[in-house]
Amino acid sequence: MTSFQDLDLFNPTPEHQMLRKTVRDFVDKEVEPQALEHDRAERFNLPLFRKLGPLGLLGITVAEEHGGSGMDAVAACIVHEELSASDPAFCLSYLAHSMLFVNNFYVNANEEQRKRHLHKVCSGESIAGMCMSEPGYGTDVLGMQTKAVKKGDHYLITGRKMWITNGCTDDKSLGDLFLVYAKTQTGGGEKVSSFLVEKGFEGFKLGQKIRDKAGMRASSTAELVFDECVVPEKNRLGQEGESMIHMMRNLEIERVTLAAMSVGIARRCLEVMTRYALERKSFGKPIAEYGQIQRYIADSYAQYMAAKSYVYDVARKMRLDRHGNRMDSDGVKLVATTMAKQVADNAIQVLGGYGYVGEYVVERLWRDAKLLEIGGGTLEAHQKNITRDLAKNLDLLRR
Repeated sequence: MTSFQDLDLFNPTPEHQMLRKTVRDFVDKEVEPQALEHDRAERFNLPLFRKLGPLGLLGITVAEEHGGSGMDAVAACIVHEELSASDPAFCLSYLAHSMLFVNNFYVNANEEQRKRHLHKVCSGESIAGMCMSEPGYGTDVLGMQTKAVKKGDHYLITGRKMWITNGCTDDKSLGDLFLVYAKTQTGGGEKVSSFLVEKGFEGFKLGQKIRDKAGMRASSTAELVFDECVVPEKNRLGQEGESMIHMMRNLEIERVTLAAMSVGIARRCLEVMTRYALERKSFGKPIAEYGQIQRYIADSYAQYMAAKSYVYDVARKMRLDRHGNRMDSDGVKLVATTMAKQVADNAIQVLGGYGYVGEYVVERLWRDAKLLEIGGGTLEAHQKNITRDLAKNLDLLRR
């Protein structure tokens, strides 16, 4: 039985503590044994991914009546931390499905759309993703060129989306369902609208699978092509032109969970480097007794705990149904992602030559960590957003 004293910022309720144990057990048994193999093969483990459905993880923030687990942002962070401590690439595919699509869709869809799709994505029957970035437009979201033109009871979507996680499940097969942002002519000007695009829709095809990535190699990334793709009007989310708020609201939970992934990477690196430093001897004593090694371990621990505390504090205050705290969702990602890459680098340095090869894990985690400084908003975008928000309200520093 869990006592009150056992609960803390990172496990604020018995339900959160049980969730962490469930995911950690799953990771030890199912995720860890396959991580290196799938990284080397650049292959998404679809059968393993589908096992997340029966555990209730694919719809972690969806209400129980719609097939989800009805949990909060803290729960989402717990899952992302635990998965990333073993296989960040597998976790990235999970994030694209559960946060970028499922959470986004659940918050913004109407009841008919929810009934049509939620049970499939929560169970793992359908693999989903979100399409925002384009070949020439990443951080500059408003510059997107993909257009949706209304024709009777349907839309014709034309454009290309790039860097789409879960865009394909293998070399030739598309993912099943995507939330696609496109510009529509609304109120005399162009505004962003969002649409559900399903595999099999006329004019929707796989452009190319992105290969030879530095990291996150076991997560599938693809270019998706929309060539006058026919999308029924019933597949539009909300009203025309109102999807910028959908996008901004969901970016907050995306950035917090990406930060939680960073926490998982750093934790694993700390475990590996500390264990190695205690076992490896040089000049007759464990290298953990040398000040140079102690600095790497101690600094890494302090940076890890500072970032972890920030992540879970922001998650604890987060409301998933509203746009609320952009500054700190940017802040946690800015701090945690750079921390994870540095801690992974420290771990490689402590392990020396062993740290530079795949067998000891930290080399893979180091490569995976870099993507987190780019995806979901670059470091530069976070710096810009935080500076602008502070300029508008310096009293935010006195909370």
